[in-house]
Amino acid sequence: MIQTRDLVHRFGDHRALDGVSLSIPDGEFVLVVGPNGSGKTTLVRHFNGLLAPDEGAVVVDDTPVAEDPVAARTSVGMVFQHARDQLVASTVGGDVAFGPENLGLAREEIDRRVAESLDAVGMTGREDERVDELSGGEQSRVAIAGALAMEPNHLVLDEPFAGLDQRARRSVLDRLDALHAEGTSVVVVTHDLRDLFERAERVVAMADGRVVGDGTPDDVADDLAGLGVDVPC
Repeated sequence: MIQTRDLVHRFGDHRALDGVSLSIPDGEFVLVVGPNGSGKTTLVRHFNGLLAPDEGAVVVDDTPVAEDPVAARTSVGMVFQHARDQLVASTVGGDVAFGPENLGLAREEIDRRVAESLDAVGMTGREDERVDELSGGEQSRVAIAGALAMEPNHLVLDEPFAGLDQRARRSVLDRLDALHAEGTSVVVVTHDLRDLFERAERVVAMADGRVVGDGTPDDVADDLAGLGVDVPC
């Protein structure tokens, strides 16, 4: 489970998160939505210690993130909105293998994870290509594969479909469906609800650093419309 307790985060005088308390149970498929500047990305970056709260606490699988950020980053896989920010190796295969290698896994297990993760995003056989020569959409797919290779308990994706063509989008959606079916928590930060609204068990709506709606997609549809978020028919 991921829990935030009275979470406050400030950027200078701006209160980006204003007392957010939220619990995401194991295995839940959650969308975090809201207008730009509502605090969505700031919130999820606390889930694995990429940001530290000014007030409040974050707990992942019963362990406070502040006490053991390594455990949080192992348990919570994160895909950034701008993929280039998280690519760390020169080649596709090296980048996807980076996380599993740091877990000290056997080479055979690392190779399995890399192969399955690249297959999930439609990049099988491209291990030796340089990441700096890929398109933005291809870099996004590598970033997603890198997170999948960690086989986390919770997978958090920030605008994961930006720059993906329809085929790649479908491949990633299929993988998210499989992970969810296997019990992995899936949290997607998005403004584009296509293909996601019907998959979600829960939608968390944010505005001005606060949670302003939290429930099933049907429960919060009116709240989303009020925030200017387009709800699929």
